[in-house]
Amino acid sequence: MAKLVHHSVKSWWKLSTYFVRVSSISTKPETLAASLLLANKDEEVCDTAASSPKCNLYNKLLYSTSSNESVIQILNKWVTEKNPIKYEDLQTIVKQLRAYRRFNDALQIYEWIKNSKQFDLSAGDVAVQLDLISKAHGLKAAETYFTNIPDDLRTYRVYGALLNCYADAKVLNKAEDAMQKLKESGYAGTVAYNVMLTLYSKMGDLEKLQSLMLEMEDKGIAGDMITHNIILNAYASVPDVTEMEKILMKMEADPQLINWSPYTVAAKGYLKAGDIEKAYESLKKCERLVKGKRARIAIDMLVTLYTSMGKKDDVYRMWNKYKRKVEYNNSSYHCMISGLEKLNDLDGAEKIFAEWEANRVHFDIRIPNLLITAYCKKGHMEKAISIIEKLVESGKHPNGSTWNRLALGYCVHNEMEKAVKTMKKAILASRPGWKPHFHCLASCVKYLQSKGDTQREQELKDLLRVRGLFPKEVEKGLDKYIETGNRMSEALDVADREETCSQ
Repeated sequence: MAKLVHHSVKSWWKLSTYFVRVSSISTKPETLAASLLLANKDEEVCDTAASSPKCNLYNKLLYSTSSNESVIQILNKWVTEKNPIKYEDLQTIVKQLRAYRRFNDALQIYEWIKNSKQFDLSAGDVAVQLDLISKAHGLKAAETYFTNIPDDLRTYRVYGALLNCYADAKVLNKAEDAMQKLKESGYAGTVAYNVMLTLYSKMGDLEKLQSLMLEMEDKGIAGDMITHNIILNAYASVPDVTEMEKILMKMEADPQLINWSPYTVAAKGYLKAGDIEKAYESLKKCERLVKGKRARIAIDMLVTLYTSMGKKDDVYRMWNKYKRKVEYNNSSYHCMISGLEKLNDLDGAEKIFAEWEANRVHFDIRIPNLLITAYCKKGHMEKAISIIEKLVESGKHPNGSTWNRLALGYCVHNEMEKAVKTMKKAILASRPGWKPHFHCLASCVKYLQSKGDTQREQELKDLLRVRGLFPKEVEKGLDKYIETGNRMSEALDVADREETCSQ
């Protein structure tokens, strides 16, 4: 029975792009828990050299953030030009957009599917939409969507997605209720248990986590690599080094449970416990297992961890060692440039940026944005401006975050007149879902108030309202923030963290 349950849920996993991606221990990709997500994430399925319709549509939609066209506009244009479109291709693109946390864009694909009336949605698609709505619009919106799902589509896949929504929002009682329904229906397999294990780990409830582990053993539900990684993360997060090492030893004894990823988790646990030597040893073990299609992801993680340890030589060693073996993508360059900036190696960051400019396959605005931030921190505003000018000259469009970073730089270095003008550019260049940096916006408004320039203050606020960026609660918060003062010293670091996966 356990095997049948596991097989059924495994099918659901494939249709619904599984829970680990949507309920990893941390939602921030730069944290260690994301190594689990990334280690199991599909590789990019297309590149520029690919000429198939699938790849062309994939690239247009995946890199739509570089244009002013919405996903729906791109799809409509694609069909108008008599290009073929397959349902399974759209599902693949949705899966990838989810992996990049572009939930609104993924929802637009489903909106287009519904309006086009070319395809019928499956229960698996409904489950995916439920998860996307929860992430893009919140749990209440997801619950509303769930109540309107027809009974014939309200299958175990949908209940599984609902479980994930509650787990992701850390609503323990409702998550446990949804899990109980899955148990009663006979569909609570490894995947569902992994979601609950992750939830208990997030909430720091190791007692319930251990109880659930015993329940899995009693019911003969085999834990997989993901199960053990979740448990390993839970102990590493405390950190409980003794229990962490026990789980790691168990994984090492089974070739089906071990790859490079657990060693990065253990390294983070050791770092948290203050044991730099053991953390370093774990990363060396990790390096020995780096191979195959996942090598690039492992290298990105190693670069990130060596950066956090201040090991600049190891950062360069990893980058140069695999340069000829692995095709670095935008995420790799983002990781490396970000790491060198944190290590205060701006010259090195500039060289890697130049390498990216020479070798890049796809443009990614986040890469120049990184260097713009680095220059702004150092007060090299002219260098930051020169990057923007080169972007414009090459036909690229700086986005709201690009201008926002420049505005932050001006705020940090007290060039407020320029900051106000640049903040206006940021708002005008913004896309749906983007928000101006609160510190910077408050500083700009405060500056205009100090100058008695009520006209420009009102113009700035009106522009925010037109763009849907200035609801009443934000306006009240802004006024209160200005009254109590603000801190700009860490603003650029915050901007970096906020944008890592957004644009």
